[in-house]
Amino acid sequence: MAVCERMRLAIAVAACAPLGLLAATPRPATYGEADFEHVRKFDAHVHDNVPDDQFLRIARQDGFDILSINTDYPDFPPLPVQARITWAKHETDPATYHFATTFSMAGFGNPGWSERAIHTIDEGLAHGAQAVKVWKNVGMVAKDAQGHRIFLDDPRFDAVMAHIEALRIPLIAHQGEPRNCWLKLDQMTTENDRSYFRDHPEYYMYLHPDQPSYETLMAARDRFVGRHPHLSFVGAHLASLEWSVDELARFLDRYPNATVDMAARMTQLQAQSNAAYEKMRGFMIKYQDRLLYGTDLTDNPAEPGARAQNPPVLADFGKEADETWRSDWRYLATPMYQYVDAIKADTKGLALPRGVIDKMYFGNARRVFIGRK
Repeated sequence: MAVCERMRLAIAVAACAPLGLLAATPRPATYGEADFEHVRKFDAHVHDNVPDDQFLRIARQDGFDILSINTDYPDFPPLPVQARITWAKHETDPATYHFATTFSMAGFGNPGWSERAIHTIDEGLAHGAQAVKVWKNVGMVAKDAQGHRIFLDDPRFDAVMAHIEALRIPLIAHQGEPRNCWLKLDQMTTENDRSYFRDHPEYYMYLHPDQPSYETLMAARDRFVGRHPHLSFVGAHLASLEWSVDELARFLDRYPNATVDMAARMTQLQAQSNAAYEKMRGFMIKYQDRLLYGTDLTDNPAEPGARAQNPPVLADFGKEADETWRSDWRYLATPMYQYVDAIKADTKGLALPRGVIDKMYFGNARRVFIGRK
């Protein structure tokens, strides 16, 4: 058979061959914007405090599991109300809806407090809780009967923490505030922090030097984590080290039992990646097993008198949740540019490898909260 005839025959055979028999097109190394629609995801830090199913509906629509975190926070419904809401929703859809329980600081240090806190934790776990939360009132607000400030490393927490550790339940700890809270307005790194603390001076620690310093709160937190090396510790809001991935790397290196979520701190990451893009991308890749995607999205009953409510009640929760999730995906998963109002700048997406995105957006949260036993 002539050479040209053999070539024509080979082309004809290839043209008629089933697609599955031909060499597959290599899969792109990174995801695109459209991949948001079909990649399974997990938002590891939300607050769903409303009895209706709005949060679940938007989560299912956008392909998210969610972890709703009960919090000892005065702008939220009372803790028993939060508990009943999360119990009911978890029972309705345990595959999608997960939750963290918490305990009240009322009566801390008094006889019976540890036993009451442990009972509350066990009750939450019996209804399906996947973690326990401790809020920033520890360190910033709560005082004991003698009027002394209570910090996380207080030994009067020991019985409760030993119980959590024995059950192999993660502790989610929100300690402190963004470091911007202790800086002058013109030194803050993001506009959302600047506007919030300008409008709410009662929470602006720079104006209250009599209150604990940022360094004091971080030191107490670090002492606590160091004393509990077998406790699965989740530092909420990038462990309040959002201002420096160098500091965050040192924290993660020092405490191998710690992971951190990104909730409500994406703009601080974006500000840093605008200043040092490859450094930020390298950090995300190096610590890909220690980072949890989270937003702090909050569906909460509106209270017109709660001027300082933070996170704010969203006017159109479904729309804003979808926009937040898609914007974060654009930044973390794709190379796309987008304008970020909180830092008044265009920001290039990190285009993290698919394997990194799969861990940050799903695998790590499943390992920490669901697959720990």
